[in-house]
Amino acid sequence: NSAYTGGISISNNAVTIKSQVTTTEAAPVKVEKISKKDDEGIVVNKFKPKNPYIGRCLLNTKITGDDAPGETWHMVFTTEGEVPYREGQSIGIIPEGVDKNGKPHKLRLYSIASSAIGDFGDSKTVSLCVKRLVYTNDQGEEVKGVCSNFLCDLKPGSEVTITGPIGKEMLMPKDPNATIIMLGTGTGIAPFRSFLWKMFFEKHENYKFNGLAWLFLGVPTSSSLLYKEEFELMKEKAPENFRLDFAVSREQTNDKGEKMYIQTRMAQYAEELWELLKKDNTFVYMCGLKGMEKGIDDIMVSLAAKDGIDWLEYKRQLKKAEQWNVEVY
Repeated sequence: NSAYTGGISISNNAVTIKSQVTTTEAAPVKVEKISKKDDEGIVVNKFKPKNPYIGRCLLNTKITGDDAPGETWHMVFTTEGEVPYREGQSIGIIPEGVDKNGKPHKLRLYSIASSAIGDFGDSKTVSLCVKRLVYTNDQGEEVKGVCSNFLCDLKPGSEVTITGPIGKEMLMPKDPNATIIMLGTGTGIAPFRSFLWKMFFEKHENYKFNGLAWLFLGVPTSSSLLYKEEFELMKEKAPENFRLDFAVSREQTNDKGEKMYIQTRMAQYAEELWELLKKDNTFVYMCGLKGMEKGIDDIMVSLAAKDGIDWLEYKRQLKKAEQWNVEVY
C-alpha cells in the first residue's frame, strides 16, 4: 500500500530512497467536491412568489380506486418549456384565494412526478401526484387542506401559479450503472416515477440506464398502488434492471403475521440490501411521510451491527457521499 511520491519505496526490503525536494509551506489546496449527481446546468428558483409562472392544467385524473382510503390525483400542467426542471426536483404551487388574514396563500412544495421531458416527451409540461387532504379536527369539524383540494379540483384549462424549480437533494446519480434503491410511501412515489420514466420509457443519447433500479412502494390498500401498470410494464421491458416490491399494509402480512409496511418488506431482503449498501455506486432515495425513516433505520441498525458497524455513523458517511437521500414531510 505504499504510495510512490517521487522516490523509490520497496517496503519488503525496507529500502526507501526519497528524492531531495525542498517544499515551502503553502496553504492547502481546496479540493472542489465533484458531485456524483447529475447536477450540471441545473436551474433553481427561476420563478419566485413575486414573479411566478402561470401555467394551465392540461389534465387531472384520479389514480386511486374508489375504495382507497383517500384520493390521489395525477395532474399535468403546461410550462411551454419555461420551467426547466430535472428528475428529483420540486415545484411550488400558490393556491388561489386568500388565507384567514386576507393575505395571498403561501406556496406549497410538491415533488415533480414527471421526467424532465414531461409525460408528453416535448419538455413543455410538468406533472404532480397529489393526495387530497381531508381530516377531522379536535372539534369534530371537517378540515380540507387548502392547496391539495385546490389542485385535486382543478379542471383542464384552469390557471396554476407555479414557482421553482427547487431542490438538489433527490437528483439522480450520473452513473448509468449505479444501483438505485427507491423507498416511497404514498405520493412519495412522485420523484421515483420521474426517475423510472427516464430509465425505462425514454431514449436519451447521453444516458442509457444499465444498472439496477429497485423500487419499494408502501401503500395501505392495493387500490392505492399508484402507477402500478406503468411500473409493471417497465418490469416486463427490463426484467434484468428493474425490481419492484409492493408493501400493502392493510392486505399483506409477513411470515410472522405482521402488517406489511415498507420496512417489513425490506426486512425480507435485509442481507442483500446491506451488501448493496456497502458498494460505492449504490444510491438510496427515500420519499414520503416522515414516519418511514425510523422504521427503515431500525432494520439497518441491526444489520450493520452484525458487521460491527454503527448504522447512524455509517448513514452519515453515506449522506456525505450523496448515497443516502431523504425527502420526507
